[in-house]
Amino acid sequence: MALSLRFAALATAVALAVGVALPLSAKDKPAAAPPAEVKAVEGKPIDLVICLDVSGSMDGLIASAKIQLWNVVNELARIKPTPNLRVAIYSYGASKFDVKKGWVNKEVDLTEDLDEVYKVLNGLKTGGGDELVARVTKTAIDEQKWSTDKDALKVIFVCGNEPVNQDKQVNLEDVAGAAKKAGIVVNTIYCKWGHDTEIAGWAEFSKQCGGKHVNIDQNRATQQVVVKTEFDDQIIKLGEELNKTYVVYGADGKKKADNQQLQDKNAAEAKPAAPGAAPTAALERSLTKAGGLYRNATWDLVDKMKEKDFDIKKVKEEDLCDELKKIKPEDRLAYLQKKADERAALQKKIAELSAARQKKVDEERAKTPKNETEKALDEAFKGVIREQAKAKGFEVAPEKK
Repeated sequence: MALSLRFAALATAVALAVGVALPLSAKDKPAAAPPAEVKAVEGKPIDLVICLDVSGSMDGLIASAKIQLWNVVNELARIKPTPNLRVAIYSYGASKFDVKKGWVNKEVDLTEDLDEVYKVLNGLKTGGGDELVARVTKTAIDEQKWSTDKDALKVIFVCGNEPVNQDKQVNLEDVAGAAKKAGIVVNTIYCKWGHDTEIAGWAEFSKQCGGKHVNIDQNRATQQVVVKTEFDDQIIKLGEELNKTYVVYGADGKKKADNQQLQDKNAAEAKPAAPGAAPTAALERSLTKAGGLYRNATWDLVDKMKEKDFDIKKVKEEDLCDELKKIKPEDRLAYLQKKADERAALQKKIAELSAARQKKVDEERAKTPKNETEKALDEAFKGVIREQAKAKGFEVAPEKK
């Protein structure tokens, strides 16, 4: 069977007591204290590996993943300070995969390139095979270059169904021991399909790994009522306008920019959670692009210039895009700053519209009781990550209702 899925500024308030005194001469006045240095707060790493069972008729869950990836990313963006997020994808259980690898396929290594992750999700197809949970988990633990930061949150989600212990070569207990030794939390998401006797095994495996277990309805795209508002189209349009603020460089710059537009298209074409509902994927993607976790410094000079010691003069002429080559070298930094200002203005508009939209959504959702009988993919991911990030010392914003 299968599965088809900054922020905070540190604010310091200083209260000054003002008294009445006789005027002092310039000679008698005390020297002014130097201004306190304000240091940027660096976000801690979050490495997230999603293992999707693609062995059978799990198209509904794959569709949910396509819809809800940006929703999950936006939940992570609410962590303070904004973390350094990397995502990897494995698929497992398809007969087309290498039997010697336990029918496990690495789709994409841990990366900040969320467009590439979404491209992978949109390319997943189901096909019959054996679902070896132990094998895909071990492969993810062994293959990935996990963060070595002691404060990093390192998480694996294994999503699927059928018996968890089908692997006759790799032992679940051994995998759990390896995960704990590496400081990696393994969570399981079981996609219910009428064989509830299988659930206990999945829950026990996650417990052995120090993780959480959640049952979901694989055909429910979202847990909550998805409200359509008059702000939706504006937010999506502004998200597309952001693309014009990107200044590509390097061998892959043009290809990455093209992929950005392609993933806008994929998000726009993702089916809403219900007839007449808001276009969730396109909306959430626009919000992601306006936030702190959408980072493209490997191909965009506007993001690149945020890095310490950035110097446009050190970028090779052959790596510049045509638009920059036409500009005098001494004027190029000003051009990038103009693009950065344009991007910031668009992001601000998106944030304002998002706040107005959220107010209306909250009002509409309050009229409809939330269904708690079965979680959907978005709540399964967000609820578990929220809890585990908090336990790891991340500052987690209150849950949205």
